Amino acid sequence: MMIIRGSEVLASGVLTPYELRTDFRRILPNIFAPKRAKLTLRDRTVAAVLWSRHQAVVTGSAAAALHGAKWVDEETEIDLNHANNRAPTGIKTRKETLFEDEITQVQGLAVTTVERTAFDLARRGPIVAAVQGLDSLARATNFKVEDVAALAARHPVAAGCARVPAILDLVDGGAQSPQETWWRMRIVAAGYPRPQTQVPVPRPDGYRWYFLDMGWPELMIACEYDGEQHRTDRAQYVGDVRRSEYIAVKWRRVRILGGDRTTAVFRRLEAAGLRATCEPPAILCQPKGVWE
Repeated sequence: MMIIRGSEVLASGVLTPYELRTDFRRILPNIFAPKRAKLTLRDRTVAAVLWSRHQAVVTGSAAAALHGAKWVDEETEIDLNHANNRAPTGIKTRKETLFEDEITQVQGLAVTTVERTAFDLARRGPIVAAVQGLDSLARATNFKVEDVAALAARHPVAAGCARVPAILDLVDGGAQSPQETWWRMRIVAAGYPRPQTQVPVPRPDGYRWYFLDMGWPELMIACEYDGEQHRTDRAQYVGDVRRSEYIAVKWRRVRILGGDRTTAVFRRLEAAGLRATCEPPAILCQPKGVWE
């Protein structure tokens, strides 16, 4: 994708004013993209950095996406560490302390390191959304929570820093979708024991493995979220039926579908033998700022 600074291509003679006007559209002040092109998140990130004249460092969700995180909305606001506080729509700028070893290069862009990105995700936005972002980043990079905690100790007065340890304690890179993270948080917030993710179950041949989304192996209880692909993809549907039949021999499995109510899921977990015997994490029991 050709993202360009209008004034530069005109001054260099690469494009004429007519060509710029005819073939490109303005997406940010002085930043243009091909008129009919559909912009990806990376395209928008490149445009934001170009708008900053390459002075900004990409942070937050856009940085997580560059590091390989998969659950980032293509339309998400681009977070930049940049001194300009008059950011155009679609860009959020902050001027915060960034040490040299907290910046790296990804695909030619200055981006916060994985650990610094995790720190920033942990201290911003609703609690569960932060955990979802961190789960995805952990799945992509396998970052170590203790490394993020050590980095956080370097920024004791950063906004939101106080909540970082509690949120890091909830992170699990085994989650395979934001819905799985959401349900894991709901289950833990209701006082049920924290489930293990990606629970291995040997297949009939004894050499390969099935993996359950989350479960309690000591109780032989599992809980899985079934996305749309389980109904629309014939091959996956058939495979899932065979898998279900085999797992059901030893495991009691609760399958969650889109639209299921939490109370109904909890009743089914109770019927399977799970009991709410734990103190929920305090950070999930706040009156607001948790789920939205």
